[in-house]
Amino acid sequence: MQRTGAQVIWEVLAREGVEVCFGYPGGAIMPAYDALLEYEVRHVLVRHEQGAAHMADGYARASGKVGVAVATSGPGALNLVTGIATAMMDSSPIVCVTGQVAASLLGTDGFQETDLTGVTLPITKHNYLVTTADEIAPALREAFYIARSGRPGPVVVDITKDAQQASTDFEWDDRPVELPGYRVPTPVLPATLTRALELIHGAKRPVILAGHGVIESGASAELVRFAETAQIPVAITLLGLSGFPASHPLSLGMMGMHGEAWVNTAIQEADLLLAFGMRFDDRVTGKLATYAPHARKIHIDIDASEINKNVKVDLPIVSDLRQTLLALQPQLERQERGEWLARIASLKGETAVRDIQALPDDGHLYAAHVMHDLWRLTEGKALVVTDVGQHQMWEAQYYKHDYPRKLLTSGGLGTMGFALPAAIGARFAQPQDEVWAIAGDGGFQMTAAELATCAQEQIKINIAVINNGYLGMVRQWQEFFYDRRYSATPMKSPDFVKLAEAHGLQGTVVTRRDQVAAAVEAARKEPGTFLVEFRVEKEDSVYPMVPAGADLDKMIRRPHRSPTSEV
Repeated sequence: MQRTGAQVIWEVLAREGVEVCFGYPGGAIMPAYDALLEYEVRHVLVRHEQGAAHMADGYARASGKVGVAVATSGPGALNLVTGIATAMMDSSPIVCVTGQVAASLLGTDGFQETDLTGVTLPITKHNYLVTTADEIAPALREAFYIARSGRPGPVVVDITKDAQQASTDFEWDDRPVELPGYRVPTPVLPATLTRALELIHGAKRPVILAGHGVIESGASAELVRFAETAQIPVAITLLGLSGFPASHPLSLGMMGMHGEAWVNTAIQEADLLLAFGMRFDDRVTGKLATYAPHARKIHIDIDASEINKNVKVDLPIVSDLRQTLLALQPQLERQERGEWLARIASLKGETAVRDIQALPDDGHLYAAHVMHDLWRLTEGKALVVTDVGQHQMWEAQYYKHDYPRKLLTSGGLGTMGFALPAAIGARFAQPQDEVWAIAGDGGFQMTAAELATCAQEQIKINIAVINNGYLGMVRQWQEFFYDRRYSATPMKSPDFVKLAEAHGLQGTVVTRRDQVAAAVEAARKEPGTFLVEFRVEKEDSVYPMVPAGADLDKMIRRPHRSPTSEV
């Protein structure tokens, strides 16, 4: 049947199961937007294309499906770039469909022409420049396959305006996509499994390092069974949080720069590290030369390029994590590691205070109070989306996640402005969940325009703005390493509640801890989006902290003279 290229775009998206996309129209993508009126794919009008990419990303992370963003050429497409890079660094499957000037104008510096392929080549899993209508369907089908298969990631499909306007014969091809040279890793060889089991059974002080790959491969249940059988404690990366239940007795908590002290020390004392779907990022390892010096290392990852990239390992396994754990489980021996677990428990000492139900209240409102109380009041069941900065680390420390895909955060790129738009995407992915976007006063202002999207789409999310009057994490580094020379970090903000009200939304301000519960309850009862501004202590810092380039266990600890020394 005859279809325009613009119609083909929506035909393919609908057949790929796309129910919602996030975008902003413009000249070079207008034919596609005109054709959209004929299809049932819901379009969410963003206020900035960066928001569209983050919404598609949040949708993908919360659902496990491919998220879709749409933009026009030139500035529209370029505004997607930060969101594309965020998705690339965190292995999030999104497809960005962009308009491009007519093929006859390519290379002429035509109005709103940009070489999007050249710009996005380093930050995509793959990209396409489509110049004819008959190329649209194959390119989009391949884009979805590439985005979701193997190690997930973003794919850009840039389609010229004349290709959208031209007609072509369209017939849906439901055969499996085959791409020469593109191979998804195969199951592990028996000899490799045998060697892995030998290392596991021979270890006295093993630690599992659980990363984002646990969630992406759907391996949470398999990881729990594996850890329980072998009695191996589990340390978790920032992006791995929610992949292994925080309440589980074998859960150690977060590792790395702002991880728990006992976790980092246990890693340094381990004789075997089992790296599951993680990439040994510098925020996890600290100084590479002294990282886990006594440990042999098994690294399971679906991306071969991650193996031996940062840390040399003894046994590399390039395969899907869930399938590998299923293959190991039948031969995994039940082991008792009481001595090792007791040693780790002794390392916790007084810092285990994070596990108690109530933190001390000295009249000040600390971000740690907010995160702990939010966890308690939501019973740890909310889908939380954080921005980047101090509040992100406090959330990771004080909100205990027991369910997969319940924490979405920008880890690899550390993108300020991620929380609000990603939470909007997550809301469309999981309409039954209670969704909280947690942002700092700095990051929130970067994408606060998406409050208008919340209002127009009449969606329900709860927003917690942690306002300490600074670009908090940068200020903390200036305090620790630059003699408190606060250059460009003190920050004046608008009245966030009035800003919400200007969009027809509701909100409230919290200045004391005894106000937190009422504010959270008000947010939960409000049928529309609700903003809570928490005005917290201005110069509080995240502890512990491993200075950049330091040994993993050489942490800066909270000074005892601090009024929040128990926190």
